[in-house]
Amino acid sequence: MLSKTAYLSFLGLLLSLVISLPGICAEPPTSPPAATTELNQASIAELHQQLLNGSLSVQTLTQYFLDRIAKLDQAGPHVNSVIQINPDALKIARQLDAEPKNLARSQPLYGIPVLLKDNIDTGDQMLTTAGSLALMGAPASQDATLVAKLRKAGAVILGKTNLSEWANFRSEHSTSGWSGEGGLTHNPYILDRNACGSSSGSAAAVAAGFATVAIGTETDGSIVCPSSVNGVVGIKPSLGLVSRTGIIPISHNQDTAGPIARNVADAATVLSVISGSDPRDPYTTDARYHATDYSRFLNANALKGKRIGVVRELAGYDPNVDRILDHTIAVLRAHGAIVIDPVKVPHLNDYGKAEQTVLLYDFKHDLNAYLATRKGIAVHNLAKLIAFDKSHAAQEMPWFGQDEFIAAEAKGPLIDKAYRDALARAKRLSGPEGIDVAMKKYRLDALLAPTTGPAWTTDLVNGDHVTGGSSSPAAVAGYPDITVPAGFVHCLPVGMSFFAGKWSEPKLISIAYAFEQATHVYRSPQFLPTVEDCTQ
Repeated sequence: MLSKTAYLSFLGLLLSLVISLPGICAEPPTSPPAATTELNQASIAELHQQLLNGSLSVQTLTQYFLDRIAKLDQAGPHVNSVIQINPDALKIARQLDAEPKNLARSQPLYGIPVLLKDNIDTGDQMLTTAGSLALMGAPASQDATLVAKLRKAGAVILGKTNLSEWANFRSEHSTSGWSGEGGLTHNPYILDRNACGSSSGSAAAVAAGFATVAIGTETDGSIVCPSSVNGVVGIKPSLGLVSRTGIIPISHNQDTAGPIARNVADAATVLSVISGSDPRDPYTTDARYHATDYSRFLNANALKGKRIGVVRELAGYDPNVDRILDHTIAVLRAHGAIVIDPVKVPHLNDYGKAEQTVLLYDFKHDLNAYLATRKGIAVHNLAKLIAFDKSHAAQEMPWFGQDEFIAAEAKGPLIDKAYRDALARAKRLSGPEGIDVAMKKYRLDALLAPTTGPAWTTDLVNGDHVTGGSSSPAAVAGYPDITVPAGFVHCLPVGMSFFAGKWSEPKLISIAYAFEQATHVYRSPQFLPTVEDCTQ
């Protein structure tokens, strides 16, 4: 007679077979992939082994990625994910090769090529533009705090990635992945599909193998959405875990940077490096008590006994995505998780207007403060930026305008009652009276929902047409959110998001890693022209 555990495992495996349909890869391979041999698909651990045993040099590795970008990003399928190449990349690589091996072993990112979203300051020859021609001119005067940490950890800053201009806070009619400086980033799985945003280039570049890892930023969805539609792992950390100093802002109440990688282990390694307190960012004061080595939580058996709640209210917009969600639930149960389906998270639809009000106020205040620190650029406040775009409309506004800029400029100071009321409402309903209530009521370790649907066809005329998403609750509350590849719909990746209360990164990373190890969904893109070319 089967034990209860064995019986539940059998049911989970049976369900995973039943729900697979033609054209929908809801069921990933059941066996681990073969050992990686190509550098563009190698993990940090695999590259470290080669770098430290002398079979690979940092210069050779760096040159490999530079050549791959030239061949596939700037030419060939022309993914257009990299907006700038670091002219110092090979110099940095040679310097790292000259370091003693005992020092190299102490650097968690020794020799690892990293791409940065182009709203992150670097105190080198590269510009920081947010994709806008208005910021072309002199480079930033110093590294963002997270960049300094990456360098100290031995990373090679390979270049900067394209993005939705101004992190997609210029117009409600924008097209994700387009910027005046960089043009349009394409989804490497199917090139006429969108890469989502605003960290479009970072996610597309990692998926396409143009760097080992990348850094994105998120205010609401800008890490997890592009990671999902480009089939990679994205971690949106708790607000205050990673310093925002030196990052072009939208809102100090929601902005954060985070890692984008092809696997959970690499994302955890990068998060370990960039997290921690920064006296220049007061929101990070408590990070000293929570930042840690997140690789300690990579446990393939971590699903056993975990209570995970399914937020069905954040699904239901695409039957193919729902089938992948059902398969995800089956896998979780088969590996020992207790899945409560569905759970109710209060107020999911009650704070959208308040969030937008907060973002408009914060954008004007925070951007003006940032621009005041930059030298050698054409604009130093939002009003001048609006005027710049008007005078350069042919380059900056051929497809969509700047209605959000204009709305933000009309807002008053942060002492306005309308702002304070909206901020209090958004934070209260999303966190203490939203996610926290559900976590406590159902005694959960994490919440689960589809990150978003498959990538949509890019439409520069009409803008984005996203079918659904789950980023807002964690984004508004300032809580962590991790997306992991979960399946494919006609060659287009779909990710699942695990999110929970503030500072819950260790538990979420362990759940995400165990799910990843149980499924091994990631596969490299084929650079297909259209979905009609999909034969899988």
